[in-house]
Amino acid sequence: MSKVLVVFGTRTGQTKKIGEAIAKALTSKGIETEIRNVTAVKSEADLAGFDGYVFGAATYHGQMIGPMKTMLFLAEKAGLDGKVGGAFGAFGWSGEAPTRIFETMENIFNMNMVSAPLRIKKLAAGDGAQKAQAYGEEIAAKLG
Repeated sequence: MSKVLVVFGTRTGQTKKIGEAIAKALTSKGIETEIRNVTAVKSEADLAGFDGYVFGAATYHGQMIGPMKTMLFLAEKAGLDGKVGGAFGAFGWSGEAPTRIFETMENIFNMNMVSAPLRIKKLAAGDGAQKAQAYGEEIAAKLG
């Protein structure tokens, strides 16, 4: 059975809700899933033992929030090369964080990424929940 770690960094709770929806979709596909707040990741050892990783952060003033930046520096040392990955995030008006996380995972960590990052304003608005569900299913399919 595959095992995936979903790590989120949030300011208002929206990114956490998106991460939980992705985790629920992964679990529904038979994938063991852990979800953690980014502040709970203290070392690269906290990232060990997973087949896939999904990192998400809110965008605040055009930037990803600081704790996610810090975690990404730890993740660079965690040996994620070739692992399945995805990135997501909530935003108010610009939404750069998920793209920056995705590009870091793809180009620096050399991970096997899904098609694109997931950007959602609010999970409850429009088709946000369906997008998060579909994203989790895409990650599950990539894991095989």
